[in-house]
Amino acid sequence: MANWKVSKSLTAWLLGLTIIVIGLGGLIRIYDAGESCPDWPLCFGTLGFDISEEEQEEWWSENPEEIDSRGSGHRYSTFQIFTEWSHRFLAGAVLGPLVLLNWYLLRRNEDSGKDIRFASTLTVILIVWQGAIGWLTVEMDNLHWSVALHLSSALAFTISMFWLWLIITRAEDGVPGWLEFEHGAASRWRNGVTWLSIGAFVSIFSGTFVSTTPGANLGCGVDGIPDSWPLCEGNLVDSVKDIVLQSQMIHRWLVGVMLIAMSSASYLIWKETGESSNRILRNWIWGSTFLFVTNASIGAIYVISWDMEEGFFELLSLVHLMLASLTFLAMATAWIGCVIATEEIS
Repeated sequence: MANWKVSKSLTAWLLGLTIIVIGLGGLIRIYDAGESCPDWPLCFGTLGFDISEEEQEEWWSENPEEIDSRGSGHRYSTFQIFTEWSHRFLAGAVLGPLVLLNWYLLRRNEDSGKDIRFASTLTVILIVWQGAIGWLTVEMDNLHWSVALHLSSALAFTISMFWLWLIITRAEDGVPGWLEFEHGAASRWRNGVTWLSIGAFVSIFSGTFVSTTPGANLGCGVDGIPDSWPLCEGNLVDSVKDIVLQSQMIHRWLVGVMLIAMSSASYLIWKETGESSNRILRNWIWGSTFLFVTNASIGAIYVISWDMEEGFFELLSLVHLMLASLTFLAMATAWIGCVIATEEIS
């Protein structure tokens, strides 16, 4: 049991570290540092981040095949390189080895059941997959779909870590009270929560696609209220002629559908009556809806923050990313609670 206690704490710390790594990924994007380490797993052929402009020029000359979309004449600041380097360091040198250590501690514990073994193995598979996607992202020069896939994989890994923590906790002390749903409510709402979780995930994916596609953030114009928001270039609805360039409009449609779906779910579960455990599920749906509505508002403020000299207020983009991630994680957690309450996860 001692190893379980260590793994429970370690898994919780790994969850927190994963959120930090996701936040660093967002920071990399807003500071335009996604290609500041053009090779992988090294950075300009070194293990460090303090790469002078002269050293960058020398490296480009020796590795012309690695020249990114900005050309060999572009130079990155030490801060830009450090953000990318620190993201890689935390993910590859800290998070990855600790996930393997956690897996080893749980596998050698004779009391670990098949559910714990499976969940811990899944975390290892996903962290290896995430490393491979990180490499692909670098190779593709941070192409929109590769970045969106990278973030999506990170969220899948995060929820797998939470699932592992929950299984360990359940084996020791039972399901935590804040996730103990009433069986009937969980049965009624399981499918709905599943679709809300998928919708939140798709919204993040489409939003990441927009933020990493050159020019997509300008797809609805920069004329402010109402032409750029809530309208898109002065239109409420328009035909889609170019999925990539009009991805912002598509993203808004998806967000609009989710706003209706989550608001409706919040109203419907409010109309239900039941025990306190039923109210726990209600509070998860309400909390997720609050996060989603708040984040939609942040997205709107970001669109109308355009300034001719400064561009968009990019810090809002980071907040937008983190709130979107938390919304999905909250809905996915509610889904796990529903599954546990209906006894389909043992």
